[in-house]
Amino acid sequence: MSRIDIHELVKQWGEVSAVDKVSFTVPEGSLTVLLGPSGCGKSTILRLIAGLEAITAGSISIGGKDITHLDPAQRGVSMVFQSYALFPHLTVRENILFGLKVRSVAKEDRRARLEEAARMVGLTDLLSRKPAQLSGGQRQRVALARSIVSRRPVCLMDEPLSNLDAKLRAEMRDEIRSLQQKLGLTMVYVTHDQVEAMTMADQVVLLQQGRVEQIGRPHELYEHPRTIFAATFLGSPAMNLLKIDLIAERTALAAACGGSLPAACPSQGYIGVRPEDVRVGDEGLPVKISAVDYLGAETVVRMIHDGQPVFAKIDGRRDYTPGATVHINWPEKAVHCFGSDGICVDGPAP
Repeated sequence: MSRIDIHELVKQWGEVSAVDKVSFTVPEGSLTVLLGPSGCGKSTILRLIAGLEAITAGSISIGGKDITHLDPAQRGVSMVFQSYALFPHLTVRENILFGLKVRSVAKEDRRARLEEAARMVGLTDLLSRKPAQLSGGQRQRVALARSIVSRRPVCLMDEPLSNLDAKLRAEMRDEIRSLQQKLGLTMVYVTHDQVEAMTMADQVVLLQQGRVEQIGRPHELYEHPRTIFAATFLGSPAMNLLKIDLIAERTALAAACGGSLPAACPSQGYIGVRPEDVRVGDEGLPVKISAVDYLGAETVVRMIHDGQPVFAKIDGRRDYTPGATVHINWPEKAVHCFGSDGICVDGPAP
């Protein structure tokens, strides 16, 4: 059993709460991503699970066993760090086997585990090299192999791909996800990259300022954000947010929404619409085009309405002219309504 239960977790640095009453569950054999901006507490939570930091309050259990105050070695977890944490004077083979030697695992067992892990991550021909002779992606594979040979049921990953280029990050995302599923690991993965969260996670825990903003499957957070923060953190470009009381042309706004403003939208609140749902045409809200970004498969049109920015993401190449005035609209079902407090008013509270 490797299910992780986090209950009312608190970590304080003096008067500052880095983690403030965080609770969530990581189902056995699943991949949960802790997502959020820098300083939101996600790496601190990972270190608390690993036992690398002392908990101020709350509890952590793995497989039903309370491990809140256990030493790191007794928690049954492995960890992959952002910096790889490889010994520069040891070979790839020695780096992978270091933890097993410390734990006095039998030599034959070490050899079998090494061969299996090296084959899984494609390091069989590189075992005699030292870290300085490896690329960034190969070093990350060594860190993964070291985690694999430990055969711990829980694997913690702290932004393991942040030092890699975009192409290699995409390849390593697929490899990590494939290994997690193949080995049946319960994985907690920390990142600030929404692409990693959307493509890898079974569950996303979105954090802001040490607190949980929303928990759910990637598509749930994207399609049904519970707060303005959740709505704008996921998506590129982010969800359009129009403050309703700043829009003087209410008739045009109603036309943009399909004929009438949704009843759930408060007069002092916000309308949210994803850029891919915005349509440029002859009817709806008048906007002035400020820029056009051609991205190959799609075009992002940046627009302004009474000082409020609006983005539209349109398939293919479009020849819109900066400075021109056009009209925009969107399907009524694409509208998200938020109150002045930033909480969604047409869905459950966070």
